Amino acid sequence: MFQFSLGKSVLTALGIGLSLSSFSLFANDTELSLSDEFPQCVARLQTQALAAGVSQATSTDILGKVQPLETILKYDRNQPEFVQTFTGYFSKRVTDWRVNKGREKLRLHKEFLQQLTNKYGVPAHYLIAFWGLETNFGSYKGKIPTIRALTTLACDKRRSAYFSGELVQALLLLEREGLTEKDMIGSWAGAMGHTQFMPTAYMKYARDGDGDGKVDLWNNEKDALASAANFLQNLGWKAGYRWGREVVLPENFDYQLAGKSQAQSLPFWHDKGLTKVNGQLVGKADLTAALLIPAGHTGSAFLVYPNFDVILRWNNSEYYGIAVGHLADRISGQKDLSKPLPALPKYTVDEMKDFQDKLNQLGFDVGVADGILGPATRKGVRAFQLSVGLIADGYPSKETVDAAKNVIFPEAVKEAASAE
Repeated sequence: MFQFSLGKSVLTALGIGLSLSSFSLFANDTELSLSDEFPQCVARLQTQALAAGVSQATSTDILGKVQPLETILKYDRNQPEFVQTFTGYFSKRVTDWRVNKGREKLRLHKEFLQQLTNKYGVPAHYLIAFWGLETNFGSYKGKIPTIRALTTLACDKRRSAYFSGELVQALLLLEREGLTEKDMIGSWAGAMGHTQFMPTAYMKYARDGDGDGKVDLWNNEKDALASAANFLQNLGWKAGYRWGREVVLPENFDYQLAGKSQAQSLPFWHDKGLTKVNGQLVGKADLTAALLIPAGHTGSAFLVYPNFDVILRWNNSEYYGIAVGHLADRISGQKDLSKPLPALPKYTVDEMKDFQDKLNQLGFDVGVADGILGPATRKGVRAFQLSVGLIADGYPSKETVDAAKNVIFPEAVKEAASAE
């Protein structure tokens, strides 16, 4: 959950204390070498912690003795070599092992999970799915000392304000729960426990699930599940509604309608001929939904509802959202995707940047060429595909990328870009 390795938290740090955004931990960002100014950074963090209510003893005996972890900086600066495809992402996360283990956990905690559903409105299979994706049901929760990791990141100018706030909350959490530094371990970015909560989320949303008077997300599965349910409710989960579903598109479908930003009413999609995988038309309930086609027209299509947005507030990744939703469906006994995952081209990040640059040059605005296949890039790809007579599904197929390489600003393409 709230992390940057297993998941990317969308929580922001509490707006307290001193901002260290101008402070640099590095002599040179590319060398990732710690500067001699780390002690001064720690002193500033101590001032911030004391102002937020951290005790003098914790500030002196714990924060004051922290040594930096240069390994954390390497993790933070690590960039993927290849662009992540939906097929690659999904196939590694929604596995038979996770489905079977999830069903086992569902049976194990059946009565308790029903209590959580009654209280928070979040069905059991979703809680189990989040747990499975975050830490393999607790089998891997991270091994990095949280205080050291957060202090190191707080002294890095790149996201200093955010991690400074998280560090302060970690220290307050340590005191509130009577923890030691050795107790607090997790991901390199400070996420902790079965559900990978960042300290801010732990302090605000974690709950005592078994009534023992302590909130322990590292060792207590009931605490972790109760905390996840409480967090999802606070994010806006709508009881009684699904995350979304796989759908089948009619022939000659207008793929320009796809995209997270183009939500429409269910009657709209009903009239467009979308059907469930069992052949029934999508319902006419008073509900909005957006159409996602993460693997292009040869892969599955998904109609996603407002609860999908709640999943994205947990981790702002459409791939993650679909994986959570479908894993939850599978755990509850539903079938696998109706289509096999398609083989997709494997682009390096630099190749994707070159493609984005070319689209921008052609007049199809995809924003900054960052190598990420996000909504802006998909929109630009759809417009380009439409202009050259390809199926406008927004996916950069090899045919699409090759076509872009061969285009030299024809008037027809310029006009289509302007119209878009």
